Amino acid sequence: MNETKTTTFSNGLIWFGAGMSIAEILTGTLIAPLGFQKGTLAIILGHAIGCVLLYFAGLIGAQTGRSAMETVKISFGGKGSLIFSSLNVLQLVGWTAVMIVSGAAAANSIIQLGEEWVWNIIIGGLIILWVVIGIKNLNRVNLIAMSALFILSIVLSSIIFKGNAMSEIQGTISFGGAVELSAAMPLSWLPLISDYTRTAKKPKTATLVSTTVYFIVSCWMYIIGMGASILTGECDIAKIMMNAGLGAAGLIIVVFSTVTTTFLDAYSAGVSAESISSRFKEKSSAVVICIIGTILAIFTPITEYEDFLYLIGSVFAPMISVLIVTFFILKKDYSKKNCSYLNLIVWMIGFIIYRIFMQIDTVVGNTLPVMVITALLCVVVNKVLGGKQNA
Repeated sequence: MNETKTTTFSNGLIWFGAGMSIAEILTGTLIAPLGFQKGTLAIILGHAIGCVLLYFAGLIGAQTGRSAMETVKISFGGKGSLIFSSLNVLQLVGWTAVMIVSGAAAANSIIQLGEEWVWNIIIGGLIILWVVIGIKNLNRVNLIAMSALFILSIVLSSIIFKGNAMSEIQGTISFGGAVELSAAMPLSWLPLISDYTRTAKKPKTATLVSTTVYFIVSCWMYIIGMGASILTGECDIAKIMMNAGLGAAGLIIVVFSTVTTTFLDAYSAGVSAESISSRFKEKSSAVVICIIGTILAIFTPITEYEDFLYLIGSVFAPMISVLIVTFFILKKDYSKKNCSYLNLIVWMIGFIIYRIFMQIDTVVGNTLPVMVITALLCVVVNKVLGGKQNA
């Protein structure tokens, strides 16, 4: 079976592509009002918080050989996990549409091909091609794409940061808000990472490399977006690239960064669909999800995703906290039970606490305090009432 396993290098490439995203750059522009020094600190701190959760989520999948939504059964039971599988498919459809819209708008600003929907279809088609090639056959394609993106991103970074002009940035954001906005992006990958680490030849190494690569690249993209906004006063990445004289090179960055990131969303939506019912096959489901996402991108006005990021965080951060406690601390497994009602109640309380903390400005954002509270609550509730759980 070892020949079907993915190498540590290929896992690193996958998460390099996940981090190198237009969404990351655009989110980074929102942090610009903090200034470069404070903004960079917030970006690093937020990503550190999110990536710690991401690592443990991926490690559970790597050690058990289960997909992300299959690991959720460990905490919530077979039927209890269906709630999260369904929510995950919905959020991944949404992410697919958001990423296609963002990529198409940026691409159309660089090179116009008539209506914007043309770029929607081109990007959607490329994502489907990535899905059809398959996760285990993408090494060479990803290596070429990632090498090109790496070189072009270095060029973009040097162009942005060699300038000295400082623009006045409109808008306000607190340090804690910037931390949370930085943590939100790795949190959005929590329901996906095990879909890729589960097939790793070296589970622990591949998980560590995946999260480390993602941490570095995502921080880099955030800082590019923030720095570009500070130095140019511009938040539109396509305009920044055009002003920087990148032209066709900028188009390559936009299109392929969108494809390599959104492919993971579509593929994982297929994996989650299969965990809901064996009648759904992951590759065919992923293609269908991509088609639906492309249609939504063309016909629905999906442009703002900041609130979408926070919603994902409020659902999946407490879910992963419960899973980490169940697997690593309590060492229990409810996979063969229909539902762990105690853990579902703890998750719901964590969800409510997260929404409450969104109204409170803490220096470390929402995720860290909510994660700690949810984890402690999970330990206490299971120690006190764990023996009374019903199948």
